[in-house]
Amino acid sequence: MKLWLMRAGTLLAAAFLVLTFTNASWLAEMPRGHVLQIAHRAVAPYYDAAAIQPGDCPATQIEAPIHPYIEDTVASAQQAARMAAALVEIDVSPTADGHMVAFPDATLDCRTEGKGPVRAKTLAELQQLDVGYGYTADGGKTFPLRGAGAMPEIGRIAQALPDTAILFHFVSAEPGDADLLLAALKASGRDVALRGDGFLGSPAQVAKVKAQFPKAWAWSDESAEACSSGYVLYGWTGLMPASCAGGTMIVPLDRQWEVWGWPNRTIERMAKAGGRIVVSGPHAAVRTGLSLPEQIGDIPSTFNGYLWVDDLWNVGPALNSSIDRRNGHQIDMAEKALAARRAKQ
Repeated sequence: MKLWLMRAGTLLAAAFLVLTFTNASWLAEMPRGHVLQIAHRAVAPYYDAAAIQPGDCPATQIEAPIHPYIEDTVASAQQAARMAAALVEIDVSPTADGHMVAFPDATLDCRTEGKGPVRAKTLAELQQLDVGYGYTADGGKTFPLRGAGAMPEIGRIAQALPDTAILFHFVSAEPGDADLLLAALKASGRDVALRGDGFLGSPAQVAKVKAQFPKAWAWSDESAEACSSGYVLYGWTGLMPASCAGGTMIVPLDRQWEVWGWPNRTIERMAKAGGRIVVSGPHAAVRTGLSLPEQIGDIPSTFNGYLWVDDLWNVGPALNSSIDRRNGHQIDMAEKALAARRAKQ
């Protein structure tokens, strides 16, 4: 019995050593480069995406606006580029006459004075709407963003960001929307490969993008979940799930501890697999982004992948103070908003 216990102990110790060294972050090559921000919703009024329930109107859940920018508008996208976003996330939907517009919802009722599905309206009809119409932070007493933006055709967004990559997010899962978007980008003269644009949509949409741009960063929630969960399950072996080859791994801010070899070894493995890593906000069940400046401190200093950022206005300057062009009044307003946000957590 004693000999058996000694052998078992030796085997366990050996297994522990192998596991430790196989996944030792400090033994991996030091990653090169720096962290890259994905500006989710570009620069926009903040709301807690994790608190939004089915049927809620996000425009009525916002904090009091501290800047004039509205998501999916030209001004918002350009401001995100000025704040050093590596990718600006833009939501895309089709129109009744075959165009693609930037707008975050499938229907118009929440954010605009319009009614019904976006895809049931022509481009001309949509561009007459006020995309800031429905935003209110006080239950409908005031609407501070009315008149602040119009709905742009996707070619206008592409032309407004000639030197900044765009992450196109399909609002609908319809496969044909991918064909319309790719045609619109071609018509605008956008070089997807040169700019390093990305695409987030359904598996069928991703397949269509990959058929035209095999090397493009195109991914679905399903493929990212397969890579992420697969790596958590057996990344300890040093083997990468097939879904991570050219794929996307999502690492929630509060779940970094469960990622084998984090950060350097994981980065090395994903790089060899041709994949990308995105650190998201601290809600594994809902894809949220960073919303507080101090969350930057939870990111490993060697991480050179992507950060999903929900509040670029406040988080961006914390990561890179040289891009902070906010005036004193705007900074004071931001600090008050952040204090109130922290108090709710």
